Amino acid sequence: MKKYLDNPVFSVVSESAAELNIHAYVIGGFVRDIFLGKESKDIDIVAIGDGIELANKVSTKLKGSNVSIFKNFGTAMIKFGDLEIEFVGARKESYRGHSRKPDVEPGTLEDDQNRRDFTINALALSLQKENFAELLDPFGGQKDIENKIIRTPLDPDITFSDDPLRMMRAIRFASQHNFLIEENSLQSISKNAERISIVSKERIADELNKIILSAVPSLGFKLLFD
Repeated sequence: MKKYLDNPVFSVVSESAAELNIHAYVIGGFVRDIFLGKESKDIDIVAIGDGIELANKVSTKLKGSNVSIFKNFGTAMIKFGDLEIEFVGARKESYRGHSRKPDVEPGTLEDDQNRRDFTINALALSLQKENFAELLDPFGGQKDIENKIIRTPLDPDITFSDDPLRMMRAIRFASQHNFLIEENSLQSISKNAERISIVSKERIADELNKIILSAVPSLGFKLLFD
């Protein structure tokens, strides 16, 4: 996997994390897209510690980079060339029934992978010097990509009830990549369908537009109908 982390940005993040005595990982879409054979310019970094502090440290080493801090969300974004690198501290989340906005507290890498929407988005690559580029795949996300399966890492009723927009995201990923939604997850979408009412119309429209722009939008609309 090291060849996929040959951009100097990753070594700078690794070095910065070591100086701060924290661990850092590439996680989510960038790692997923490696296995899909797609190039990604969006890089998500999760730090076991203060993600904003790590971003600030990295930005001092990347000449010509711009860093934006979003304190309300506990995140930071660095733009470097054509890359957008987002930093966040590992966290665990708990939800209330009436809102998609979670209560957040610091967590471990395991906590952070548990809160991901799908197994294919819970893949992580280590940026520690001693095991640089090691794949951490606790839910079999790599195998699900190979088998073209959309599946939640935890009980789908919990995943979809916590954040109902994930139901549309499941359908959108299936439509974009011609994947199948795993049976329990598909049944859970039907069971929790009314929960979509707590999601803003703007977020729903955004996912709907992505389905329309997918390679086979009819697949997405059939899933939505069913």
